[in-house]
Amino acid sequence: MRPETRTKLFSAVKKKTFLGVLLAMSAGHSYAVEDPDQPKATETEQTAVKVQATENEKQQVKENAAELKPAMITIPQEKLFEVITARAKKLASEPYVAPKELELEALTSIGYQDYRAIRFRTEQAIWKDQSLYEVQLFHPGFLYRSPVAINTLEQNAEVKSLPFKTDYYRYDATAAPLEQEISTAIANTQLGHAGFRLHFPLNNNQYKDEVAVFQGASYFRLVGPHQVYGLSARGLAVNTALSSGEEFPVFKEFWLVKPAPEDTTIVLYALLDSPSVSGAYRFELTPSTNTEVKTQMQIFARKDIKKLGIAPLTSMFYHGENSTKFFDDYRPEVHDSDGLLMQSEQGKWVWRALNNPKKLSVTSFSYENPKGFGLAQRDRDFNNYLDTEAHYHNRPSMWIEPLGNWGKGRVELVEIPTDTETNDNIVSYWVPEQPMKAGDNLSFSYKLSTFNATLATQDKASVLRTRIGSAALPGEKNPPPKSHRQFTVDFSGETINQLSANFAMMADLTLSSGQVSDKTVQQLPNNQGWRVAFKVAPEGDKPVDMRLSLKLRDKEISEVWSYVWYPNDVQ
Repeated sequence: MRPETRTKLFSAVKKKTFLGVLLAMSAGHSYAVEDPDQPKATETEQTAVKVQATENEKQQVKENAAELKPAMITIPQEKLFEVITARAKKLASEPYVAPKELELEALTSIGYQDYRAIRFRTEQAIWKDQSLYEVQLFHPGFLYRSPVAINTLEQNAEVKSLPFKTDYYRYDATAAPLEQEISTAIANTQLGHAGFRLHFPLNNNQYKDEVAVFQGASYFRLVGPHQVYGLSARGLAVNTALSSGEEFPVFKEFWLVKPAPEDTTIVLYALLDSPSVSGAYRFELTPSTNTEVKTQMQIFARKDIKKLGIAPLTSMFYHGENSTKFFDDYRPEVHDSDGLLMQSEQGKWVWRALNNPKKLSVTSFSYENPKGFGLAQRDRDFNNYLDTEAHYHNRPSMWIEPLGNWGKGRVELVEIPTDTETNDNIVSYWVPEQPMKAGDNLSFSYKLSTFNATLATQDKASVLRTRIGSAALPGEKNPPPKSHRQFTVDFSGETINQLSANFAMMADLTLSSGQVSDKTVQQLPNNQGWRVAFKVAPEGDKPVDMRLSLKLRDKEISEVWSYVWYPNDVQ
């Protein structure tokens, strides 16, 4: 068995405190420990001790039977985060050890179709018919070559590891020959798992839908009611978009707390590690009208970190309503998210429409104690996607709400050029003002929530669409350069949609460079909102950073539209 899932009973660990657990888990093992405040285990609850030894050793065990009583690994839930934090702290004080990769060629060389043909047996689900939640596991192999350890924490505080076994899976079609090959190859070893998914009656009481998936590095995905998987959250981002290369921390071990039969909230713990940082995480997941995850994290730096990304979100934007390049695609739009939404401590809302740029784009928005930020799929109209398989109109939006003050820093948006929808090319996260140095530790808490088009707390008109075209007039003999663009930004909201067209609505527009002309504000037909139209002439090759909001008299009544136009983006 692998060290991180192996259980040992040592008579040397005699103290009935959590010190033994802290030291043992730091070494990568789980040890039996008793808490004097916890009830003693019954005979049926105790784990039998299996001893393989010589005759002399057997005699010694017999003589010391009282000392080597069978015991459970018991850690009360309220102590588990403390235990994992201590392990993370010790990991950060030691040289980094990379996760051991699979050595079974049958799994390292497996293709996408073969991997998809390995399916978890639903009847083998963890906690099946015992709780509103069920857990299904992911098979190691294919892209997932560094298996993770998964444990459960039972109601009696007993920690149980979930070992890999082929009985969990169906090996269908071309994957059929793998079952025997894997069983033979791992006779005396332990593979671990590629991850897990949580099932819960999200949409009705008759069926338990997938509500969350933890698989790959520190990635996890969530859905709310009637949504399908899209963008991903991550535990941590390290050195994203730097020339030195990005580092991807990994959740190397999980602890899933078994809920009571009618619990609607489930608690998960994870241990994160990477060359630069280690950390302990607590996730409290509650699916309801949306899915919420309260996250508590404590991280420790093993070495200096150039850029630390807190609460990162990763998504995809291939093309959309604001694209200026030609895409040979029958679908009008293809994206998991279409904008970055932010709210300042003072309550100002900012919307930044996403783009698939010609070159890597990194944009920063400075804040002190922001109220939140997130990536949104605001466009929920199927007719704007026409995709009956990917269901982009049902992809979730996600909002990060800091719990407590985060101080000064910035929300950073990274947009990476891509020529396919299979690449996640959008990343957003919070960067603290002070860089993290070796030996530092930081703690953050936040709530991550799914939503659809808009947040219930957003009380101002929002951007409905952003469209960009040539600034040339039809039939113009001497048209302006292609870099000169016509912008139309439409705002919509319950309040402004009902305003009379006679109101003197004003557009507050600022540019970092270049010239603006032909700015107009007009009401859209059938109370659909208001449009601001204008033309932009860039100054040479300088990017044009724009800010736009609607004002009624002197009061701002909309969120702020933020956009950067790159003059060389036209193809």
